[in-house]
Amino acid sequence: MKVAKTADWRDAVGFDSPMLVSDLVPGEPTRCSVCGNDSEPLSRTELWAVKHRHPHHHDGYVRFYCVDHVPRADHTLTRTAPTATRGERRPPVRRTPAASDTVRAMCPDCFIEISATGLCGNCGQQVA
Repeated sequence: MKVAKTADWRDAVGFDSPMLVSDLVPGEPTRCSVCGNDSEPLSRTELWAVKHRHPHHHDGYVRFYCVDHVPRADHTLTRTAPTATRGERRPPVRRTPAASDTVRAMCPDCFIEISATGLCGNCGQQVA
């Protein structure tokens, strides 16, 4: 049996290179993985996604971080880091969509692209 690799937004994230979450996947405000569940949800323009290596899963895993907790490395961030502190709010980053950008249906539970049948290939949920 051959295990097929899926197309996923997490494939676009390089290992140990922070990227703005709003540039990777749309969605509702969410929390920093370090601040925890008691913290206030932040917009995706204020969160950074970092893919970490995992000893048993070659694709690694992705965590979201606020500007205060983003892991720093020797390289600079993929985009300029937000200068706002936790109490201040920045205006959302506006970007012009490229001609190749298309809106595709995504599973609300798995956050992966849905096929033309409308069924999630991961959990089997029907998405309208």
